[in-house]
Amino acid sequence: MAHVMWQAVLSTAGRFMKDLNRTWQREQAPVARPRVQVPRLNGVAHPLCRITLTDEVSRTLFDGYAGHRRSARGEEETGWVLLGLREAEEAIVLATLPAGMECSAGVAHVSFNSTAQAIASRIVRQADKRLRILGVVHTHPGSLRHPSDGDYRGDSVWVGQLKGGEGVFGIGTAEAERRNGHPHPPFDKPHVQCQGRLCFSWYALRKGDYDYRPLAYGLTLGPDLARPLHPVWATIEKHSDALERLFCQQAGARVEVVAGHHGPALSLSLPLVEPQRRIGVVMEGNEVRYFLTDGEDLSWVHAPDSRVDRGVYLLLADLAATG
Repeated sequence: MAHVMWQAVLSTAGRFMKDLNRTWQREQAPVARPRVQVPRLNGVAHPLCRITLTDEVSRTLFDGYAGHRRSARGEEETGWVLLGLREAEEAIVLATLPAGMECSAGVAHVSFNSTAQAIASRIVRQADKRLRILGVVHTHPGSLRHPSDGDYRGDSVWVGQLKGGEGVFGIGTAEAERRNGHPHPPFDKPHVQCQGRLCFSWYALRKGDYDYRPLAYGLTLGPDLARPLHPVWATIEKHSDALERLFCQQAGARVEVVAGHHGPALSLSLPLVEPQRRIGVVMEGNEVRYFLTDGEDLSWVHAPDSRVDRGVYLLLADLAATG
């Protein structure tokens, strides 16, 4: 069985993740579940009845799960944090944040890289402040398609921080095949989403509920708003601590994905006092490049430090000294 341990600190507005760390560990004693259900929380009158995923979000999950299984870490668990819109009776998933390569994982646990996901959440929400954490997906080895008692231990506490006091949870499994080549067993349940051998089973859990309940899923046309960040996830992980500091200390900081020398890269932009002037940083793997812009004019400057936050402050100090 899986043991889930959530440590989530939401922003002061309660709308995005500042820090998140989740670990699943099997072989835990069953949890005594209170026979209590809360009919109304945080002004949301009804519990969730449906989860809707955009077609690109669905593709991200299945492709990511399949790719993970083919990788050198394919025997380990993996997962994604889900961002989107919380309607009265529906959760609409619009973005996926992966556990990351620097996550701690094994055949019975996965611990997300919380700082990288915090930065990714900030970047995605630059375009739409309504986006919020809806829940999480993680994989199980074998065919354990239901959240475990250990999952419940952490989730039942964590969901109280979400809008409506409720979260959505997906369990990914790779089903064994029958001799005739068909998956076993076949699935026609409204909460089980399958593609070949891979399945995601969807559930909801509300604060005070004594068990998860199956959640019917649906698909709609639309993007995965975090998909552009996936190719640069290693760069996000490498610079996440420095970027988090700059986001917290510098108003107007903005990060986006740009074309680098060798592929996609991250670009940080900070406004200066003078109109149309900005400090910029391009991060591409281990390479960090600094530049200044004045309207449409751009000039590259000597890199004062490979750590982005120190480099930005050294550059600001130099600009202040030279006027």
